[in-house]
Amino acid sequence: MRWENLTVEPAQPAHGRADAALFGADAVTTRTFDTPEFRGITFHEIRARSIINRVPGASRMPFEWTVNPYRGCTHACVYCFARKTHSYLDLDTGIGFDTQIVVKVNAPELLRRQLGSARWQGEHIAMGTNVDCYQRAEGRYGLMPGIIAALRDHANPFSILTKGTLILRDLDLLKQASEVTDVGISVSVGFTDPGLWRTVEPGTPTPERRLDVVRTLGEHGIGCGVLMAPVVPFLSDHPVQLRATVRAIAAAGATSVTPLVLHLRPGAREWFMAWLGQHHPHLVRRYERLYAEGAYAPKWYQRRITRQVHELAREYGIGPTRAGMPRRIRPPEPVLPPAQGTETAEPVQLTLI
Repeated sequence: MRWENLTVEPAQPAHGRADAALFGADAVTTRTFDTPEFRGITFHEIRARSIINRVPGASRMPFEWTVNPYRGCTHACVYCFARKTHSYLDLDTGIGFDTQIVVKVNAPELLRRQLGSARWQGEHIAMGTNVDCYQRAEGRYGLMPGIIAALRDHANPFSILTKGTLILRDLDLLKQASEVTDVGISVSVGFTDPGLWRTVEPGTPTPERRLDVVRTLGEHGIGCGVLMAPVVPFLSDHPVQLRATVRAIAAAGATSVTPLVLHLRPGAREWFMAWLGQHHPHLVRRYERLYAEGAYAPKWYQRRITRQVHELAREYGIGPTRAGMPRRIRPPEPVLPPAQGTETAEPVQLTLI
């Protein structure tokens, strides 16, 4: 992303002047809002040149294309791997990532134009994989309805991963999209411990509220999986904790559960380790040993957690999603018109994987 020539209107800096070193006075509109939910947050509104992003070939992600209407995230998860992306804009990857939010205000119309291009082949688009597209900023900017509508109108398959409850606002659009293309929804719930949640994911809805989203989507005929991420070593990985989390996920009606152990990439690693030293200093040396080889926990540890979660999932009657499974759901079976005097067909189910 480059800032040059992405003007919305002449800049209106919150503190009297624009920071030319970061954005330039003609590149961004900077706003602050004096409301409780946005106090201390700065929004940088830009006009992006492109909105469909190709995932680097070396990525472990099981998809190739993403759409990210925001950069930075008010969820303020201390482990967020996307923190490093803020450094590309000379923004701080710590508190700056949590409070300096880049908003691609032209995302819906730009996406509609790119989907209509002869060069676009209608491939699966993943959203919420970098920062959450249903973070608090979405409540003010409302970019997702236009994005989903564009995908619906072009019958383009997509998936959404979120920790936000605001996705329920777009239920009708998701149902409409599911009638013409493959749609997958997943909610991220790594643990249910309220004490851990308050410090490690301070800007997110509670795990209980996120599971209510899973439940509500299911009640409206939209199957929803749960990404059980992250499993935090030594803080949420005890068998009793894993059982409690999987039990709650099953009770919410999740169609699948996929565990993912915490990984600490540069940018996130420094911020997380600072948090760990403040809140759990006795664990610092254990983390240094566990992550001595890089961003990922050792394979033996990842396999152990995956095995435990899959066993619990089977016990509670939900099927774990396995790596390598196709992301697009099967085409729906043809639906015959209901016989006179009978109920209409059940709503189409959506899945993430």
